[in-house]
Amino acid sequence: MSTISVVTGANSGIGRATAVHLAAEGHQVYGTVRSRDRAAKLLDMAAQKGAEVRLVELDVADDDSVKAGFAEILDEAGRVDVLVNNAGVGGNGVVEETSPGFYLDVMNVNLCGAVRCIQAVLPQMRERKGGAIVNITSVAGRLAALAQAPYTASKWAFERLSEELAQEVAPFGVRVLIIEPGVTRSAIFAKNVDIPNVDGPYAAHYRRMLQFYAAGRLSETDPFEVAEVIHHAVTTDQPQLRYSISWGATETIEAGATMSDAHGAAPIGRPRDQSEPDARSRVVFGREPSTG
Repeated sequence: MSTISVVTGANSGIGRATAVHLAAEGHQVYGTVRSRDRAAKLLDMAAQKGAEVRLVELDVADDDSVKAGFAEILDEAGRVDVLVNNAGVGGNGVVEETSPGFYLDVMNVNLCGAVRCIQAVLPQMRERKGGAIVNITSVAGRLAALAQAPYTASKWAFERLSEELAQEVAPFGVRVLIIEPGVTRSAIFAKNVDIPNVDGPYAAHYRRMLQFYAAGRLSETDPFEVAEVIHHAVTTDQPQLRYSISWGATETIEAGATMSDAHGAAPIGRPRDQSEPDARSRVVFGREPSTG
């Protein structure tokens, strides 16, 4: 009997790689996309692996869309064994310059979108006393990412929700897994270039944030490496709650663990002078940022 897996945000990056990899490993995969018209590359990649990914149009930001999409999946497949909550958006901005509405927009996708999908599959997982829920968070959920307050807040919230969920569903035999990617090759970087106020008092913060990711992209991780970790996490007999993967993930988490509350923010947010290169990239990763 094939494992029935659903991957949200399957049209690019980690989601696409995960959908293709799980399908190649024998899973019956449903990849959710907002538009089938944009899924040609996903289908081509699956075909090259001799696999099939079944498309379901679904917008995780919309209650009715999620209900309709999962009703379609459950009507056809009868159950969902693995849910991979991957769909997400970026969100640049410092706290002072970011509107409450933008925080809510990012949270609606990155946190509430996952909640909608979890609620759609959890009743049948509980009844069968089995299943796995994989939540793709970020290292930004472990250590604040400079000038990305909405994104960081949403990923911290998603981390804590995942811990809560793991406690709640363990008695029902449902596995919860947190995947914490660092810098991974994905379209999210090309989509996430908006700067709220490039000439304002936080201009240096935005510059350092962009330089940090420019440096990371020189060593960005293939999303299929993340997909392999996800496959391992849902199939191993000895799962762990968290898996960090991709460029910068381990270093970021370790750096956060060594920072005290007395001075933890200084290496990230306050270089000694505005001409100093990005402190975070150097202190955490031992690499100067890109200035190109």
